[in-house]
Amino acid sequence: MSQVEVLRSSVTFDFDIDIFTSCSPCSPSTLSASFPREKRLTNALVSELLSVPSHIVRAEEDDEEEDVVVPGLPPVLRGHRDVHLRRGVMKAAELATENEPDAEKAFYVADLSYVYQQHLRWKKNLPEIEPFYAVKCNPDPYVLRLLAALGTGFDCASNGEINQVLSLGVDPSRLIFANPCKATSFIRQSAKAGVDKMTFDNTDELYKIARVHPGAKLVVRILTDDSKSLCRLGLKFGAPLVTVPALLAKAKELNLDVIGVSFHVGSGCFDSNAFADAVMRARAAFDMGKDAGYNFTLLDVGGGFEDPTFEATASVLKNALEEFFPARENLRIIAEPGRYYVAKAFSLAANVIARRAPPNSTEAAWSQETDTDSEHPTVMYYINDGVYGAFNCILFDHQTPQPYVLSLNGSFHVPSTVPLRASSVWGPTCDSIDCVCSVTQLPSTLQVGDWLAFDNMGAYTVCAASQFNGFQVSKVTYTTGGEHGKEVREVLRSFVA
Repeated sequence: MSQVEVLRSSVTFDFDIDIFTSCSPCSPSTLSASFPREKRLTNALVSELLSVPSHIVRAEEDDEEEDVVVPGLPPVLRGHRDVHLRRGVMKAAELATENEPDAEKAFYVADLSYVYQQHLRWKKNLPEIEPFYAVKCNPDPYVLRLLAALGTGFDCASNGEINQVLSLGVDPSRLIFANPCKATSFIRQSAKAGVDKMTFDNTDELYKIARVHPGAKLVVRILTDDSKSLCRLGLKFGAPLVTVPALLAKAKELNLDVIGVSFHVGSGCFDSNAFADAVMRARAAFDMGKDAGYNFTLLDVGGGFEDPTFEATASVLKNALEEFFPARENLRIIAEPGRYYVAKAFSLAANVIARRAPPNSTEAAWSQETDTDSEHPTVMYYINDGVYGAFNCILFDHQTPQPYVLSLNGSFHVPSTVPLRASSVWGPTCDSIDCVCSVTQLPSTLQVGDWLAFDNMGAYTVCAASQFNGFQVSKVTYTTGGEHGKEVREVLRSFVA
């Protein structure tokens, strides 16, 4: 592959007239004849950037309702996600004209109405199961506020997550410390905070709890088949059923209160039948509890819920509960959904900061190629976020994000006739593992200064981003542009932390 070809951005901004007074494309004839051609073209270009198709503009933007403002946090705006992606690009262009460092910084747009919509979907399909949001998936302050206002519980894995949720005024009874292997100091602190529900899967954990939190309400986490999941948590957690009787006997000996059973089929489970098998194993564990002298009243069916298969999973889970727990009058059932709530709520916009292509390559040369190899990229694009930032989900969560063009040659309009070529997309750091897409199809006219966008960037992304090589974590713009935007804003306003 050739060396990096240093290119000037295809978009330069030098505003000599007030282009922000209209959302209609400028006509050169309306400008002074003495106005330089380059500036006329630039302003016409930016006017096009300002024009947004009517199908993504919500009428509510024209009303006088104010944005949601929480002290210390960015405002929650209104308008469709795509509107704010475009506005972010335009803001970057404006900052560039002011010589602002890192003007083209990558950014998220989060549509909180999607989180609300997912909650309604959950209540419709699994009304009997209380969702305890897995904070680890995305501890975004607005996501937590919205879910707290909606009455969900929270699955916390550390003292930090517990403190973050409790700081919102959430009652400790709505938390479960769902980490089977906790530091003793964390267990002691949870006792002080009044967080009693917690999981265990080994004898040493019982000894720690008996010493520093003897009043805890314990949940034994059993091992399940997670072979069909993206992240196999059973490699680290979960007591095999054969060990459960001895664990419960030790808990009884230590005078600890075990109230139920939990399991986790693995994060990102695409096999709905895994839940049926897990519920069957939980039934066996309940029976073991009775033999040990316990009367379990809690079943935690864990996480693993995927957006595309949610209805199918809900059906399998309900049928399994009906079969193995037909009498549920005194049984509380909770779950730990994470990515289900937030994956599709966040999108990311990233700027093309560099390009590496064959020497003296031209569009004509590419178009003359007789056989375009779709598996071997002919050009490398470098963007300003990567696997050490938002795209850590590639390494840690086995995701394969795919880009689409947000702006091309300064325009948000990307004709369907634009030729595509095999390309690779790389992050900004000096590490060679910083590859976002090893091969993808992108327009052959994509240049430095253009923007790519990625959807489904809400789960296990920003929460694990680092500042390696001095790159900052991408910031979030919030909106409520979905179907239930008004309801979301009302819920947020009514919530007092």
